[in-house]
Amino acid sequence: MALSDVLLKQLSKNADKVADGQQTTSSKLKGKAAIIISVFAAIFSVNAFIQSQTASLILNNTIKANDVYSFYQAKSIKQGMAEYAQEDANRAGDKKRADELQKRIDRYESDPATGEGKRELLAKAKQIEAERDHAKKQSPWIGIAGSVMQIAIVLLTASILSTGMLMFWGGIGAMTAALALMGQGLFLWF
Repeated sequence: MALSDVLLKQLSKNADKVADGQQTTSSKLKGKAAIIISVFAAIFSVNAFIQSQTASLILNNTIKANDVYSFYQAKSIKQGMAEYAQEDANRAGDKKRADELQKRIDRYESDPATGEGKRELLAKAKQIEAERDHAKKQSPWIGIAGSVMQIAIVLLTASILSTGMLMFWGGIGAMTAALALMGQGLFLWF
């Protein structure tokens, strides 16, 4: 039986109940559901904001990591060129030039003062990738939570139209599951 058939049955049953004088229960349900929908919509907007921030973090950190790796590669090429030049200086017997080139090679390998040595760049890139990977683990949970929140809001809205308690509690249950999914996305418990 399709969801639309279930909703139509619930609507027709509740329309008969309203006609038989159950208007007070219907009014209470509508009032509760309206308030709850407003709260759920606010929670959903927070979830959507978190989801967009996570997506931005993933994209920005991917770009940053690529930039740092490119800089690392440029340093490696320069270091290689300096090593070849040092070999030429050593063959030519130019000790002063070979010593200058060795200092440059050492600075390309590690330069803690500027943070632009290969070791520092590699550590920076790994840190950026770790932040990105953490956001990638969070993203699916937060996205699924947003979808379930939308379902919860739809169920609560349908409960107002049909005055059906089953849909009302289904919406509450769906939002509870969505909040658990959102919590998993934020804190990555498991």
